[in-house]
Amino acid sequence: MDRSRWEHFPHDADVGVRGFGPTPAQAFEQAALALTAVVTRAEVKPLSPVEVKCEAPDLELLFVDWLNMVIFEMAVRRMLFSRFDVRIDGSRLEGELWGEPVDVARHAPACEPKGATYTALKVAQDADGLWSAGCVVDV
Repeated sequence: MDRSRWEHFPHDADVGVRGFGPTPAQAFEQAALALTAVVTRAEVKPLSPVEVKCEAPDLELLFVDWLNMVIFEMAVRRMLFSRFDVRIDGSRLEGELWGEPVDVARHAPACEPKGATYTALKVAQDADGLWSAGCVVDV
């Protein structure tokens, strides 16, 4: 049974995103889905791939770098993403984002994320082996 999922958690004027999965990579993917859901509730078609890479000294910093990479690609490409493939090897992350250009009429973007923060940052495995990855995103 796949226990992968995402959630938002409240934080003053910003929003928390958290992903859950059987591996850190899948938790990161789910958190990216939560990030997209901050922007739009509309369907985002996974039409075009974008490759990303980042590196950090530990999983928590790698998670922040990952979310900031997704936010950067959203901004510069003016795209939203709905499918993510993350591979983590030690301190390195490689992945693909699949999405489409923002259609303001269809996607009705609620906000533009500015960046992932270290607030409430946590990447951990629970007693049942489920990984979670979450932090507050400045919107």
